[in-house]
Amino acid sequence: MVVTARMWKLHVREVEQRAEEAERTKDQAAQRMAMEERLRIARELHDSLTHSISVICVQAGVAAHLARKRGEEVAPALLAIQEAGAEAARELRTTLSVLRSDENGDSSGLGKLDSLVARAEGAGLPVTVTVTGTERRLPPEVDQAAYRIVQEALTNVGRHAGRASASVHLCYTPGSFSVQVDDDGAGTGASAGPGPRPAGTGLGLIGMRERVAELGGRLHAGPRDAGGFQVRAELPARAPS
Repeated sequence: MVVTARMWKLHVREVEQRAEEAERTKDQAAQRMAMEERLRIARELHDSLTHSISVICVQAGVAAHLARKRGEEVAPALLAIQEAGAEAARELRTTLSVLRSDENGDSSGLGKLDSLVARAEGAGLPVTVTVTGTERRLPPEVDQAAYRIVQEALTNVGRHAGRASASVHLCYTPGSFSVQVDDDGAGTGASAGPGPRPAGTGLGLIGMRERVAELGGRLHAGPRDAGGFQVRAELPARAPS
């Protein structure tokens, strides 16, 4: 009887483990299908929007060329359309490349921070990086989230801060990790007047908040008392269970 009871317990445990494994497999399959669908939509949007934007840029370019050929002054609106169209096309390519890198498992992390800073400086944004505490390997989820936060924050500085410089501060403590990006910009764009930028509600900040919330961290984003803007994310030292 004792042997039979023990065998029954082992059988029940095996059935439970199989059920749990089947549930995990189902969840993984659903996540994979959702990712594939997002990538399909991203590709379709990229192709259609890039084509439309390219047509707009070409038409604006032709109109500007004809105006110059006739000796007329090119309307500022045409030049603005050309510039905005080119920037939109670049952003679309960047967004799709990020999605594809995630799909291929080539996730970015703080190990690529130097190249990110170099690209920002190449675009005319001075950036300084400081580190406090003892650097250590972070969980992949935390590492990638920190990189994406710095990437988005520097992108926002370039878009909205006008003439500005930025600083990136990484802080390692035994129980946590934080990343902070400050800038000394004074406006919401290249043509904005003086005064602090209001706390933004764009998709970039929404994406940051979602990343941080998934990890159980906290995000602050808003104007600094001394002027400019600050993004600070406090992240756990360990990945969530």
